[in-house]
This record gives sequence, C-alpha cells and structure tokens, in this order.
Amino acid sequence: MKRTLCSLLKSLVISSALISSSFAADLRLGLITPPSHQWSISANELAQELKEKSNGEINLLVFPSGQLGSEAQMLQQLQSGALDMAFLVAGEIANRRPNYAALFAPYLVDTPAEVSQLLQGPTATKMLEELNSLGLVGLGYGMAGMRQILVRQDLQSADQLKGKKIRTIPIEPELDFWRKVGAAPTPMPLPALYDAFANGQIDGMQIDFEGSWNVKYIDNAKTVLHSNHMMLPMVAVASARKWGQMSAEQKELISSLTSKHLQQIILAYEKIDADYLAQIEANSSAKILTTDRAFFGDSVDTWYEEWRKKSPVLSQLESEAAAIKAQTN
Repeated sequence: MKRTLCSLLKSLVISSALISSSFAADLRLGLITPPSHQWSISANELAQELKEKSNGEINLLVFPSGQLGSEAQMLQQLQSGALDMAFLVAGEIANRRPNYAALFAPYLVDTPAEVSQLLQGPTATKMLEELNSLGLVGLGYGMAGMRQILVRQDLQSADQLKGKKIRTIPIEPELDFWRKVGAAPTPMPLPALYDAFANGQIDGMQIDFEGSWNVKYIDNAKTVLHSNHMMLPMVAVASARKWGQMSAEQKELISSLTSKHLQQIILAYEKIDADYLAQIEANSSAKILTTDRAFFGDSVDTWYEEWRKKSPVLSQLESEAAAIKAQTN
C-alpha cells in the first residue's frame, strides 16, 4: 500500500513537472507591426535566442501585423492569460495610467540615444511597476523612430496646420498636442491610413521615416516636417498570470534577453532614421522642412503647463532629459 501511494505521488510530481514544462515550451508574443518593421525583426531574433539559450525549452511564437487583434484586444488577452507576451505602444498604457502620458511629451528628447538613456533611467524604470496593477509584468521599453509629420499640401509654417486633419493614435496627450497646435487630430487604425491619406480623408499624419518610406505614405506627401518632435515608446510586457507559472530560471532568461533586444531596437533607430531620411531625400519629390520646438510657437509650452498637473512624473522626466542633453552637448 505504501509503495503504491509513493508511486502515485511520484507520478503526480512528474505529471506536474511535465505540465509546467509543456506550458513553458510554447509562448506567444503579439504585436501590431508588419514583419518588415524593426520591432517584428527584433521579436523574431529574441525568439531564436531564447530557444538557443534554453536548449529548446522556450519556444516563442511571434505574431506580427495584429494577427492576435488590436493592442487593446491583446491587452485583454494578456490580463486573462490567453496571451503570454506583447510589444505594445505605450499609448495603450497611457490611456489607463496617467504617468505614461509623460512619455509622449513633445520635445522631451531629441534622438534615439537620448531616448535610450531616459527609458533606462530611474523614473521610467520605476513606472514599470505600475503595470502590475493591470495584470502585466513590465520587461522594459523600446521605441519606433522619432516622430515626423507628413502633409499632402505645401507647408511653410505651423499656422498652415490649423484645421488640418492629422492622423494620430487615440491617446489624450497626443490628441491634446495637436489641438493646441490648432489642427484636427484624427485617430485612425494603421491599416486604414494609406488609403485615407491617398484619397484626402486626412491631410497629414504623425509618423516615422521608416513607415513613411516602407508603406509608401511618402508618395502622397508634398511636405515632410523633419521635426523629431516626439518619441513613440513601446513597452514589452508579459502576462502576470503566465509569468507566475514560470520558473525563476525561465523568468531571468526571458527578462535578460528581452532587455537586450529592446536596447538594440532603440539604438538601431539612430541609423534607421538616417537611412530612411536619405532614401526620402534622394527618391521623393516631397519638400523636407527641418523644424524645432520654436516652430510650434506657444503650443508646446502650453501643453507642458497642463500636463505637469495631469501626469505627476513629467517634471521628473524633464529633469532627467535635461541632464542627458547637457551631457550630450
């Protein structure tokens, strides 16, 4: 009887281990960018390295192009445990946690190198802890290219943006920036953007050089405002439900390798931005107008006055960004 009971217990332990191992073997990561985008490329490189470093134990399956739904839908899947990991534009978090709105501050940082330092700084790192209350584990930050502006019309000044329909993502700090500029911010899903710009449903968009060229938005633009006026931060997250089922070794491997590839994403954009700008300059008929904070007049200062109250960490991020710029200069 004792031997039978021991055998049964041993069998249950083995079965439990197999269940845990089976769970850990196949993880899914969702993101909205197409396969050609740097986020998708880096996600696949992360998957390959995870498989190699775990001796095949961790098999990360990457689903680009919104195959698993919109970012809002993926967030729900992460919270329920139906999805394991995702690269999310931080705007989806900013809609739920006001501190994340500060990452969309205009002219907070000017280059990917500055973005890298700011997002690894004490304030941004501390902000990752806020994700726990959303049922997420924050693994770190990435970014897309610095934000530029494409418009269908010939443009000389910010006054000519007044009343123009500018495509944005549906987050309040970005919408508010464009309202203060005097434009009509127009949220729109990314898949609908090309046709809307081509047929004049919208007058312009906030985009990076990578997307401008790869998706051919540039073909319908007469003016490119080379503004570098915002970063587009990305947050790499894991489902807290699934994370709690992983071993300490698995968590450490996923955390360290994800952090490594996120850093590579950010730093890659220094060259990506420069390369695609060169492509546009050489092959597009669009006029390129280089602008700075002063181009937008009082709009930026007014934005900061209001959002320092709405997003408590903004002042801290401003101080850190100023220190980073001082070191750079």
